[in-house]
Amino acid sequence: MTLMRSFDESLPMALLRAREATMRVFRPMLAEHDLTEQQWRALRALNAAGEPIDATTLADRTFLLSPSLSRILVNLDERGLVERKLDPSDQRRALIELSAKGRRTVQRVAPASEAGYNAIEEQFGAKRFASLMSELHELATLDLDAEKRGAA
Repeated sequence: MTLMRSFDESLPMALLRAREATMRVFRPMLAEHDLTEQQWRALRALNAAGEPIDATTLADRTFLLSPSLSRILVNLDERGLVERKLDPSDQRRALIELSAKGRRTVQRVAPASEAGYNAIEEQFGAKRFASLMSELHELATLDLDAEKRGAA
């Protein structure tokens, strides 16, 4: 894991302002579909996967911690946006995929989401954006490690 850089180097205020401006436009669309940002991240990752995936893989792709992701999946399942199926090769493992309703929701929300991500990438460069996402993942990992140590 890399050493954490200073705030000025890793998360410039300009990037935070750009993200917030994008989210001000995007949040009403999420609200219109009764979705949180975290639920959208899960739906977006399932859509990108293109096939059923397990919760561990989904957690890795969304950078969401397992307890939060579990609650999110229960909510999305209850609303009919995702489906859980048993893995044919391992009946103890559940695979998750978008339902038909979930795919329709993603098709309606994705253009606004992608426009927001693209605007940030264009402004700051894809490499800088990837670096930011990597740092956020590192922070989430540190939080998870601290939770594990606290539980032990």
